[in-house]
Amino acid sequence: MRRTGVSRVLGVHTAWTTVGDGEFFCPGCGGDRNFERRTGRRRFTVLGVPVLPRGETGPVVQCAACEGRFGPDALDHPTTHRFSGMLRDAVHTVVLAVLSAGNASSRTALECAVGTVRAAGFDDCSEEQLAALVEALRLDTGRLPEHCGAGAGLAIELHEALDPLAQHLAPAGRESILLQGARIALADGPYSAAERDVLGTVGAALTMCTDEVTRLLTVAARTPS
Repeated sequence: MRRTGVSRVLGVHTAWTTVGDGEFFCPGCGGDRNFERRTGRRRFTVLGVPVLPRGETGPVVQCAACEGRFGPDALDHPTTHRFSGMLRDAVHTVVLAVLSAGNASSRTALECAVGTVRAAGFDDCSEEQLAALVEALRLDTGRLPEHCGAGAGLAIELHEALDPLAQHLAPAGRESILLQGARIALADGPYSAAERDVLGTVGAALTMCTDEVTRLLTVAARTPS
């Protein structure tokens, strides 16, 4: 009872100031919500009256819906909309890389590639569009050298598309992206050396170890299409 009485007399009050806002994926709500970025000034209070400064606190990210407060690193998680776009672009980049390393004129490979890209969200994708993009990549000798399957430039593109995504994917999600590329490579026959190189780059960008990549590619090759 004595402690309760003291706490009613003495305390610490935080005055919050909003310094920014936006949209984020709220860990509390489990979905996209508006947020306010806030900083606070703490003051020692007597009978509810601020009397002495106790320093600054925050910054925090406060959800406009649940009013939960989270550290600034909560903004590192992409919103659902942004995550969907990142995933769609990543699959598209993987598809182009695999086609560029293999036989892009193969009807079965193109059909598999189109199905994969459409499933990722590019509903209007066609075989002609993919074939044209692959040809453009091959003509870009600065990005796709003749001695290198996917080309140094395309390997960089794979990392740019996959590196930011990998940390937000569960292991099953990373495996799914690699296996989608593997199915396209296998659509017209066994992996070529260049296709294996590209798929190895995909796995590395998805933070998968070499042994895991090899295992998944072997399982894909043994699985009937």
